[in-house]
Amino acid sequence: MPVFTRHTHVRASLDSVWEFHSSIDGLVALTPGVANLRIERVVDADGRPADRDQLVPGTRVEASVRPFGVGPRHAWTSVIVERTEEPGARVFVDEMQDGPFPHWRHTHAFYADGPETLLRDRIEYELPATFGPLSRFGALGFEPVFRYRHRQTKEILE
Repeated sequence: MPVFTRHTHVRASLDSVWEFHSSIDGLVALTPGVANLRIERVVDADGRPADRDQLVPGTRVEASVRPFGVGPRHAWTSVIVERTEEPGARVFVDEMQDGPFPHWRHTHAFYADGPETLLRDRIEYELPATFGPLSRFGALGFEPVFRYRHRQTKEILE
């Protein structure tokens, strides 16, 4: 299974980086505008409206994108499957339940590093069969998106 990773240091406390990233507002702020992200629903494991400020296991995020404002909207549903908070380290994991990738598991990890925070993204993914032989280059498309996410984190929180 292919894996994409990216990490960066943020001159901000672990608590502030964690709070920002583990919320719907953080997701929206970290998504490039050209994606035209729309959050359709955020529900808990029982289908009731969920807390948008704290993504916990069972939270289901139903979103859609319309890249560059062209074509139909594409649905993307992720479920938070893990969340751990320990002294000096915080992690949450979302898995795609419905969307363009046959497999998508995104681990968002944050580690205290003195007054800074090490932010680490790790994505295990499988590209759609329609990518054919181009599948081996799939991670190249992730690089600009995650560079943007990390740059935005720094701009907003530092």
